[in-house]
Amino acid sequence: MRLALQRLAHAEGLPLPSYQTRYSAGLDLCAAIPEEPPLRLLPGERLSVPTGLVIAVPEGYEGQVRARSGRALREGLAVLNAPGTIDSDFRGEVRVLLINLGPDPIEIARGERIAQLVIAPVCRVTVEEVTSLETTDRGTGGFGSTGR
Repeated sequence: MRLALQRLAHAEGLPLPSYQTRYSAGLDLCAAIPEEPPLRLLPGERLSVPTGLVIAVPEGYEGQVRARSGRALREGLAVLNAPGTIDSDFRGEVRVLLINLGPDPIEIARGERIAQLVIAPVCRVTVEEVTSLETTDRGTGGFGSTGR
């Protein structure tokens, strides 16, 4: 499958999204920010970080923006609306909504990998209102109802 993308001027010189291993599901996205100063994300703070990329997700698919697990574990850097969805008809700049859930400030430098992009199929449904639904063994059991 082909993913067409346009690099904006402020991403000039940065690597294109890429898979880091043969079986990686996500393409790494980099921060397209000025060289100096680096972004500083205080504990609890959130920022919309530009990637400098506009992408054309193929029809029938979505782009899912997710956290990178290493930084999430080490620093508490998370994608706030994870996974963020990029619809196939969106043609604006891809931005990553980051939040610092850790106890210390986090610095993000130009070109640093900040998130990953997974292209996934979308199943569209037709909504149909009914007066009742079929019952199941689980019924209305919600959070924690199936055990630990």
